[in-house]
Amino acid sequence: METTRRRFFTFLATLPFFSRVKAAWHTPHMLEPTPACGDDEDPTPAQIEGPYFKPNSPERSSLRESGTKGTALIITGKVLTTRGEAVGKALLDWWHADDAGDYDNKGYQLRGHQYTDAKGNFRLETIVPGLYPGRTRHLHVKVQAPGKSVLTTQLYFPEESGNRRDGIFNQALIMKTNRVADKVDAAFTFVVRV
Repeated sequence: METTRRRFFTFLATLPFFSRVKAAWHTPHMLEPTPACGDDEDPTPAQIEGPYFKPNSPERSSLRESGTKGTALIITGKVLTTRGEAVGKALLDWWHADDAGDYDNKGYQLRGHQYTDAKGNFRLETIVPGLYPGRTRHLHVKVQAPGKSVLTTQLYFPEESGNRRDGIFNQALIMKTNRVADKVDAAFTFVVRV
C-alpha cells in the first residue's frame, strides 16, 4: 500500500514538468512576413509594383500559351501567416516579361491569377523571364489572403549576375531553384500578416 501511495505522489510531482514540455511543443514559431508594398515598418523591404501591372488577369495556373518561347519554369510553394498557418484561397496575381524581356501591355500574355488550395499550396507553370533593361531577372506577384490587404512583391533567381547591380533586388526574395533537363523547378513560401 505504501509503495502505491509513493508512486502516486511521484506521478503528481512530475505533472507540472510534462505540462511545460507540452506547452513548449505547441508554442507557435513566428515567421517574418514578406514585404507589403509601401509598408516601411515591415521587417522585409517593400517591393514596387512597377509600371506594367494590369488588373483583371485571367484565372489560370499556367501562363504558357501555344507558341510561348522560353525555358519552362514551374513554381510551387505556399502562402502562410506569420504564425506558420496555411492561408487557403489566397489570391496570387502574376505577371512578368517574356523571353525577350518585353511585357505584353495589350493582352494578357504571361499574366494570370490563381488561388491557393485549402493547405495554402500553389503551383504555377510559366517560363523563365527574359532580362528587362536595367533590371535583373524577376517575376511580379500580388498576394492577398481572403479579405486582407494586398502584398505586392517580386521574386528573383539565385546566381544572376544582374542581382548585384539591381537597386530593387532583395536577397530575401530569391526562389530556390533546380534545373532539370529543359525546365527550371522553383519554390517559394510567402508569409503574410492576416
